[in-house]
Formats: sequence, C-alpha cells, structure tokens
Amino acid sequence: MTEHETSPLLGHEDPPQITEFQKSDQEAICEDQPFSNTQTGSTNHSSHDVYVPQSSGETKSNVGQTTSLQCLMHLLKGMIGTGILAMAVAFKNGGLWVSLVSQMIVAIICVHCMHVLLGCNKRISEKISVAVMDYGTVMEKSFETGSVRIQKFSKAAKNVVNMFLIVTQFGFCCVYIVFVAKSFKQVIDYYIDSSPDVKIYMTVVAVLMLLYVQVTNLKALAPFSTFANVLNVIGLLLIFVNLWDNIPDYSTRPAYGELSKFPLFFGQIIYAFEGIGLVLPLMNKMKSKEEFGGWFGVLNLGCVITVCLYEAVGFYGYLKYGEDSQGSITLNLSPDKWYNMLVKVLFAVSIFISYGLQFYVPIEIIWPWLEQKSNSRRYRRYGERIFRIIMVLITFGIALLVPHIDLLISLIGAFAGASLALILPPIIEIATYSGQSETISKWIIFKNIIIMLLGFLGFLTGTYSSIRDIASTFSSGNNTGVS
Repeated sequence: MTEHETSPLLGHEDPPQITEFQKSDQEAICEDQPFSNTQTGSTNHSSHDVYVPQSSGETKSNVGQTTSLQCLMHLLKGMIGTGILAMAVAFKNGGLWVSLVSQMIVAIICVHCMHVLLGCNKRISEKISVAVMDYGTVMEKSFETGSVRIQKFSKAAKNVVNMFLIVTQFGFCCVYIVFVAKSFKQVIDYYIDSSPDVKIYMTVVAVLMLLYVQVTNLKALAPFSTFANVLNVIGLLLIFVNLWDNIPDYSTRPAYGELSKFPLFFGQIIYAFEGIGLVLPLMNKMKSKEEFGGWFGVLNLGCVITVCLYEAVGFYGYLKYGEDSQGSITLNLSPDKWYNMLVKVLFAVSIFISYGLQFYVPIEIIWPWLEQKSNSRRYRRYGERIFRIIMVLITFGIALLVPHIDLLISLIGAFAGASLALILPPIIEIATYSGQSETISKWIIFKNIIIMLLGFLGFLTGTYSSIRDIASTFSSGNNTGVS
C-alpha cells in the first residue's frame, strides 16, 4: 500500500512516514533509545498491554529502525496480555455463541478506531509539521487545530486522555497483584495442607514489588520483558493442550448468557483488546511506515492473530469449564498434572515481571509534574522512589479490597478501556476535521456518533455492573478473592 492510498477502515489517507518515538515501556520496544520524561503516554488492554510517554515534537529527520516483522512481533506481545486469560469467564457472562460473534464485532470497531487515530495523526502532522505524536498529543492538537469553539479545551482534552491512561495502567497493576498471589497459592496448596490465606500471598507479592519497582532504568527491564514473553508463549501452548483434552460437546453450554451479565462481558472484552495506545509508537518506529496500515498491513494482521487467539481461548475455555470458569483460566487448571502446575508458575512469574513495566507508564506521566514542585536536590533524589513506594501500596490496597480478577478486569475495561478505545477516537476525528479549511461528510459524523454511543453505553452499564457486583461481594462477605 503506497503512501497516497486510503486506509480500508477509514475514509482518510494512511499516516505519513513519521518517525521515531522514545522507548516503549511494557515491551521495551526500543531498547536503544533513552526514555523521555514528557508527560504523555498510553496503554495496551488490553490489555494488553502498554504504551509509553514519548516526545511530541521530533523532527522528520529521525530514521525508523524496525522492520514489518519486528513491528508485528511488538504489536502481538503488546496486545496479548493478561486479558486473554480472562476470556473464558467473559464467554461465561456472554454465552458461547453470542460471545463469539460479539467479540468479533467489538474487535472490528476497535481496529477501525485505531485507523481513525492513524488518519487523524497524519492530518494533524500535515497541519503543524510535527513528526511524532502520542495519543494525548493527537487529542490536544486535534482541538488546537479544530474549530475555534473547541480550541480552549485542548489542554483539558489531553489531560482526559492521560487520566484514563493512568487509571488503566494502575488498574492493570492491581489485577497483577491478585493474579500472582492466587497462582502461587494454588501451587503451594497442592503440596501444603494448611496454606495461608490469599491475602498473605498478596502481601508477600507487594513487598517484592516494592523492591522491583525501584529499578528506574527502563533498559534494565528489557531483558525481563523478553523472558516474560517466552514464558507467555510456552504457557499458552500448554493451556491449549489442556483445553482440547476431553472437551465437552457444544450443546452443553448456553448460546447466550444473562442480559444483566453482558455489561461485564463488554468490559472484559475491551480490557483484553484495547491496544490503541500501541498504534502510534509502533508505526513511528518502522522503517517502512506505509506497511503499517492497509488491508494486509501490520496492524490488521496483528489484530487478526490477536482476535483468533482470544476467540479460541474464550470459546474452548468456556466450553471446557462452563460455569466454573474463573477470572483467569490458569486458576481452572487441574493441579494433578505437572504441566498445569507449570503453566500457573510460568504466568505468575511473567505477570510479576510485567508489573514493573506497566508501572512505568503512570509514573512517567505523574512524576515529572510532581518533580517540578521543588528544587530541593534531596527531593529530586529520593522523591521518585518514595512516590513509587506509595503507588505500589495504593495498588496493593485496592487489590486487598477487591481480590476478584474478573470484576477488576471488567471495571477497568468498561471505565477506562471503553473511553480510550471507542469514545475518544471519534471525538478526535470530529475535532480534527472541524476547522474552517476542513470538510467532513455527514456519514463520518453519523458513524462516529454511533461508535461513541456504543462506547458510552458500555462505559455506563459496564462500570455500573462491575461496581454493583463488587459491592455485592462485600455485602455477602465474599471479598476473599475466590474468582
């Protein structure tokens, strides 16, 4: 696909050959670049899982470094995160066949919104001659260069994006503490009759996290990220071995779930598939950026592979375990087989490693702002480390209060994921083409309104349902983390 061809999912041209971004976080996409302290950033949903602050004004003289294959690998490892392990319980909430179809529809809309962001990034970069922008900066510049009536809201718009990014990343960290603690508890329970309560394990995990997050050099975390990806691949292969062993008949599972549970399904799907924050930094790093978009470009290919894996784990996971499906499919694996125990350990170690990488994003958004509050050398030297300790303790406290993986995932996906993936991209497109020299068709406006309404519906119902179910666990006394 050439630079002047149009995107298949958007009525505007593909992004130009913009260049460099400073280092991706969770996946350490650019190990050779220094990390930036600019206060912008984004995530992967899904989960997926993260995107990092980068410069919003690099020049076009910078040269991309990744090939299409390397970019595809980064996209896959960025989008296939902890959300895939919750697909079975998501299918339980939506029903076997309804979930299969609904997840595909949501995925198509999410991918379209990624193309929307790419198209707006291109158009804005043409207006203001800024080569590299992140999600928050695109939001800000779309307002700045749009209609006069909305220009005064540009800073607020960027802050909204960053707020949702921070909520998403810290939410991931809460889920990770619960996941790691429960996984190790299951393994130890098999060998020890009187194993401690899960909250004891969570406390131990949090203490280890306090030490781990003191590694402030992103490059030092890159080898850990690579090791975690290897563990994920091995773990997924072993999960499929288990799922396809004595699998029940399709007729044993309901085609659709309870209507009241569908908002939870929506939040869990969005949590898993929300990878829009990876789009711009990955494209900016490519040597041949025209290969990122298009019907057979890196973005669509990576998303197709991701959706197929999500569909397979969700479909066969729910088919295998039915109403017993837990917040992570690893918690369903029988401990009487050695490879099932290995899966639990592999993913527990992998997710523990991912905590430090996910944690980097909100710290790099918030700390530079706090750092400006004082010129004290001691404050600058010790302040960030103390701040990191405080934020770990906050995520630990939330995990203790709500030790339910499925409910945390649904809440994060519905509240922050739906906003980042479905609500904000249409707003950006409308703002981008609202200027005096721009034209936008009524069809594009109508399409964006429909997507925003879907996002708002999922945001409201998913957030409400998640909070309601979390509250019910407290009222029933079942807040010890059984799911």
